[in-house]
Amino acid sequence: MFGKSMNLIKIFGFQVKVDVSWIIIAVLVTWSLAVGFFPHYLEGLRPVDYWLLAIIGALGLFFSIVFHEFWHSIVARKMGVSIRGITLFVFGGVAEMEDDPKTPKIEFWIAIAGPLSSLFLALVFYLIFDLSRKMEMTQGITSVFMYLALINLILAIFNLIPAFPMDGGRVLRAILWHLKKDLRWATQTAANMGSVFGFVLMGLGLLNLLTGNLVGGLWYFVIGMFIRFVAQNSYRQLMFRHALEGETVKNLMKKPVYVPGDISLREMVEDYFYKYHFKMFPVREGNSLKGCVTTRQIGEIDRENWPDIMVKEIMKQCSLENTVGPDEDVIKVLGKMNRTRLSRMMVVENTELKGIISLKDIMAYISTRMEIQGDDSFSD
Repeated sequence: MFGKSMNLIKIFGFQVKVDVSWIIIAVLVTWSLAVGFFPHYLEGLRPVDYWLLAIIGALGLFFSIVFHEFWHSIVARKMGVSIRGITLFVFGGVAEMEDDPKTPKIEFWIAIAGPLSSLFLALVFYLIFDLSRKMEMTQGITSVFMYLALINLILAIFNLIPAFPMDGGRVLRAILWHLKKDLRWATQTAANMGSVFGFVLMGLGLLNLLTGNLVGGLWYFVIGMFIRFVAQNSYRQLMFRHALEGETVKNLMKKPVYVPGDISLREMVEDYFYKYHFKMFPVREGNSLKGCVTTRQIGEIDRENWPDIMVKEIMKQCSLENTVGPDEDVIKVLGKMNRTRLSRMMVVENTELKGIISLKDIMAYISTRMEIQGDDSFSD
């Protein structure tokens, strides 16, 4: 889902990160508040005052989104679901769960926690806004509180729309799952609602574009496309999990192609990289895994020096990031590949290299199994 992200702060053990896309949105939000919202609501202020109010409003929005996702994370932790962290990205934020909720009840409370927290903030900011008016504070201060009350109300209502992947869609899935005891059907139904809602937003976007509202139309259209994409993929991911349920690494791993540490880089490039086309090779001595070498490492060294440098001189040591055990769950390995951006991992047991498991092989297994079972959702 995400691209490059930066760590910001850690709150109660939850790492808050910002995807680079959100920085663009923060700038656009600040700009729209400075030239649109506050000048419309307050007349006669200096441009610098509008920008100051806009920065405060944007920081308040940032706080509101983190607060929303924080309560998803808190409830998930209380319900026994591990959370890797909170990431802000182009369309808001997400609490990154390591595992799916195990019951409809857990799904419901995790999903509803976010909108309820936004409604709470909307009420708090409205009460502060009302109090500031009664105390006859400056209109600039009261306008910021009014904006934050309004934006949190909008966040709550928007997220309660029963269309997956929004919180309301997850609430709908939890209710359907509870009623019919069928997670697959519940996910498909909620995802279909998400697809329809995405189409509606795309239609509104086109309508706005045709009537001259270019910025608003583009936003509606892009958000609709995003919701539709995530909705469709949510059901597909569930099918992946069903196809991989109970599978361990040792059932899908392949015999490793490894290199000795005492050959030159030129020999490795010619005899291994150009022959097998892998981007990473394990380095083995006897049966013991000593490290690994990647195409990126080779590319950082001048070609003329390849004959004089041994593989063991540049190999990197193995770590928990690039190794897995033969008895590990393949679903968890997929999550690890997603986090580390690695498509091949070494299978190691007691320092002994047992095999290689790759994303390509996992996806091929899923495709084959789903075709045999007559489920064509993977190929749609």
